[in-house]
Parts: sequence; structure tokens; C-alpha cells
Amino acid sequence: MTQFKILIVEDDPNLLETLKYNLRKESYDVVTAVDGTQALEIARGEKPDLIVLDVMLPKMSGLEVCRILRKDMTVPILMLTAKSEEIDRIVGLEIGADDYMAKPFSMRELLARVRAMLRRAMMAPVREANEAASVKTGNLEIDIAGHRAFLGGSALVLSPKEFDLLALLARNKGLVFSRDQLLEKVWGYDYGGDTRTVDVHIRWLRQKIETDPANPTRLITVRGTGYKLEG
Repeated sequence: MTQFKILIVEDDPNLLETLKYNLRKESYDVVTAVDGTQALEIARGEKPDLIVLDVMLPKMSGLEVCRILRKDMTVPILMLTAKSEEIDRIVGLEIGADDYMAKPFSMRELLARVRAMLRRAMMAPVREANEAASVKTGNLEIDIAGHRAFLGGSALVLSPKEFDLLALLARNKGLVFSRDQLLEKVWGYDYGGDTRTVDVHIRWLRQKIETDPANPTRLITVRGTGYKLEG
């Protein structure tokens, strides 16, 4: 059985020990960092399977750590934010974090999200092997195997989850997905997650693929149901 390695980046010693204890109890290999500079060094050296990353850190913020790591690593990142830091959560998702949790949170939920994120990461190679090499709808083209997307021939800059979300909707053009379905299929959650995560990613995708994001004609909201992608 594979033992996943998880990097925890947290400067609160009590929370750090709690996270470390509970993750090790679940048989994960845990490494830790207490500031942003150390987080980059350990992430590059240890090559963790998942990173739990606090936003507020000494030396370098978690947002900056995430931004730098995303340039050369696809490791799943779960960001921890204070309850009032809505803008940080949105920015974190935009620069490449896969999900966020607001403090205080239940350890049970954190463990469930960690399992879901790892399961999703493990499924990705199998999923890609069974998918078409690319999907095209109008002037939007998604290179599934290469994890790239183009609009009118120009490359789009997408976070990992933005790409996964766009690829799913493009492969099922015209089909409406509820927020819960998108959480399950894109984030791998099999429980009631925070659907605002979906809304944030939809909003950012519209900024990148719509001529007028405020009046979308491609990525459509179906009131009371969810979202779909039109041609």
C-alpha cells in the first residue's frame, strides 16, 4: 500500500502538532514547515503528494508559496485561511490552490478532504488514458493529455482545477451539472463540500473564456440547477 507524503505548512505550533498527529494517525508520512521559505525548500526536496498550506506565514505568505510552487509542481494544495479572509481564499484558488478550508475547521472534514484530493490525484493518470486527446467546442480547444487550453488559438492560463472543470464541461457540452456533482467529479468529494469553491472557479473561468464575463454566453448558469458549457 502506498504511503502518501503530506507537507504541513503552519506557524501555529499547537495547530501544527494537531495536524501532524491526526495525519500520522491515518498512516500518512508527514513533513512540516513553519514559514514560507522553509515550505518551498521542503516541497522541492521532499516532493510531497499533498500540501496543507496556511495563508498567514512568516517570511513569505502562503499565497506567494502557492504561486511559486505552481510554476513547476502540480501537487494538490489545500489552503487554510482565517474565517474573515474571503479575498485570500479567492486569490488562493485563482493562483492554483485546489481547495481551501476556513479556520476553525473540524479535523474530520480536513481528513475527508485530504483523502478526496489524494484519490483525485491518483485517478488522474487513469482518467486521462481513457479520454480523447483533445476536445473542441467553437473556438475553444482543450488538450486533455497536455493539460492545456486555447481560445482562438491563444493559450489560456488556467489553474489545475480551472482546467479540470473546463475539461469536464467541454466533454459534456450542453449537459447541466449541479454544484454537488461538480464537487464530486472535479474535486473528488463524496460528501457535502462547500459549493462556493465551484462558484469561485466558474467566476474565474468566465474571466478567461467569455467576451463579457458579466453576461456569459458560453459558461451558463442554469438557475436552481447548476452550470453548463455551450458552444
